[in-house]
Amino acid sequence: MIKRPFLYANYEDIKSGKTTDIYFIRTMRILNEEKLSNTEVYMELTVSSMPENYNWAILGGLRDVANLLKGLPISVDAIPEGTVFYKKDFYGIKEPIMTITGPYGKFALYETPILGFLAMGSGIATKAARIRKIAGRNTLIISFGARRTHPAISPFNSFYAYIGGCNGVSCILGAEFLGKNPVGTMPHSLIIIFKNIRGSEEEAWKAFDRIMPKNVPRIFLTDTYTDEVDESLRAVISIGKEKTWGVRLDTPSSRRGSFTDIIREVKWKLKANGFENVKIFVSGGIDEDSILGLIEAGASGFGIGSAIASAKIIDIAMDITSIKKDGKWIPTAKRGKFSGRKKVYRCMKCMIDVVRLEDETRPRCPKCGGKMEELLKPLIRNGRIVMEFPSPDEEREYVLNQLEKISL
Repeated sequence: MIKRPFLYANYEDIKSGKTTDIYFIRTMRILNEEKLSNTEVYMELTVSSMPENYNWAILGGLRDVANLLKGLPISVDAIPEGTVFYKKDFYGIKEPIMTITGPYGKFALYETPILGFLAMGSGIATKAARIRKIAGRNTLIISFGARRTHPAISPFNSFYAYIGGCNGVSCILGAEFLGKNPVGTMPHSLIIIFKNIRGSEEEAWKAFDRIMPKNVPRIFLTDTYTDEVDESLRAVISIGKEKTWGVRLDTPSSRRGSFTDIIREVKWKLKANGFENVKIFVSGGIDEDSILGLIEAGASGFGIGSAIASAKIIDIAMDITSIKKDGKWIPTAKRGKFSGRKKVYRCMKCMIDVVRLEDETRPRCPKCGGKMEELLKPLIRNGRIVMEFPSPDEEREYVLNQLEKISL
């Protein structure tokens, strides 16, 4: 029994194969004893299923996959991280999002973590992208998901929440991986302590304004003890509209009634008192089905935790579809899979994909007749990572540009 302060896998555990499924260890033992571990295979990663009503996903987790596989005598191709992908192409053929070619025994140990990185990273990025698609480019969305997931993977989740479209993240380490400053407001505990020790909520808002650096937006929590309209107005008056970016409403569900009506009333009261530029920032239980109505009611920003942190994974499978025997590649696959070595082509205008065997001619777009580009790009050659990963900002912009071309 392992004894550690926390139950989590570190880098050495993953790299040594301790997080893999046991049947791969058993498989390797058999292949080694039968002298078959160096059998050359071509494996494809395809989508088994997506969450209900999902027509597309955003690839995440590829950076970790690349670092896991570097140094191995294999070749890996993949669609670039942040790319929209589908379960099937235009003609209903399963669409490879990554391929691995090489001696099976050199990488079999890593099938489990490879799929884990991609399933979770893509799930988080996709959920953030769906929320961004509904909210539009100009709505402030901050990932508040650190408290809704295991601390060991909160930086990973924060990274792909940003890639998927969030403007910032509250997790400190997640922000460091992004090269950003963490973003947040204030907790109810701050208000409660000042109210009971110093006598008023105003003392908490003033202390926040007095002590926090100028680059920290003045967003004041205004729903702790009294009506949201009352606390919002008092907060802005106590600090001044010049300094105040906005007020945050985190009203508990048991007190909400109509949250949109609360937002409208707060917005109206602030406008009526000359604070029309003060924005409404909303948190607590925000998801795809509610965000548009809250924006229409007057919300300008959101802190989203559970919806992104608990995003449904993209179920990805990894299968042999071709095997080398006597120097020749033989198309072969289990039932339900499409055998052979393949290429994926995309019409960048129509965002339509077509899968072809690698020796087939390049197709034209079945919708517009235009040129199609190869989607799978070299990731690893001879153990070296050859794909250049863009900066988080560049990758996020890449995602946002694709969102303009597709619908939910």
